[in-house]
Amino acid sequence: MLRRYLTAKSVVGLSIVLAIFLFGIIGPFVVQDPLAISDIGMAPPSADHIFGTTQTGQDVFAQLSWATRGSLIIGLLVGGMATFLSLLFGVLGGYAGSWLDELFSLFTNVVLILPGLPLMIVIGSYVQQKGILLISLVLAITSWAAGARVLRAQTLSIRNRDYVQAAKVAGEGPLRIIAVEILPNLLPVMSSGFVFAMIWAILGEAGLAFIGLGVVGTQTWGSMLYYAQNGQALTLGGWWWFVPPGAMIALLGTGLALINFAIDEVINPRLRTQHLHRTKKAEARIERAAEQKEAAA
Repeated sequence: MLRRYLTAKSVVGLSIVLAIFLFGIIGPFVVQDPLAISDIGMAPPSADHIFGTTQTGQDVFAQLSWATRGSLIIGLLVGGMATFLSLLFGVLGGYAGSWLDELFSLFTNVVLILPGLPLMIVIGSYVQQKGILLISLVLAITSWAAGARVLRAQTLSIRNRDYVQAAKVAGEGPLRIIAVEILPNLLPVMSSGFVFAMIWAILGEAGLAFIGLGVVGTQTWGSMLYYAQNGQALTLGGWWWFVPPGAMIALLGTGLALINFAIDEVINPRLRTQHLHRTKKAEARIERAAEQKEAAA
């Protein structure tokens, strides 16, 4: 059963994401101080500096390792916050129904039609102390509504099923029914929403940092791009300063997108049927090839 869901997309996506997470966890413990200034500024990659140095002589590889940790922390925080808000407004409202569902749906639709990036810029420009938690909250506010609508639709379908009605007849409370009977069936959808929110957080934080509205006091991929722009890395030909953070953003986005596609194949019956059909055809081809090889021998 597990092999059916370990598609090429999921394996490649998990490998990319796991490698980046390991780099962000282990890297800061083995690299030098990312703020240490050397005598050689804008030095290209060498044995002493794997990814070269910045305009002020700071090691790009050391900065990249710390920036990876910072960006991943923001991504995880935003994913958790957005998933919680989606559960609150989607699942609770969908199960309760009546005026509470209408109120939550109205608020969700209002948030959904608001433009995400301009809203982040407006909120970020008014926030003075831009710490990780505040920036994560700003990003989460703009990324939960789509997931809430999906969870609400699924909850409306699940709440009328026989086992949920049986739990109501047995006298189970609403919170226990949601936690025991409904949420386990929503795990794939919640996982997909978490991954989507994390992708949005990484890209959103990079966009805010690039225009000078990012996290203060914490290195991220976006802050590396911001300082590379201010240091005229592109004009001076210092590709090693801005390419690594840009490549890490692209790699993580690709890995998370592949994981999201794999999850979508699990929760989408049509995609799941297509995947199982392709798997059976591949297994049949392998069996025929093995039989032909045995016959030739």
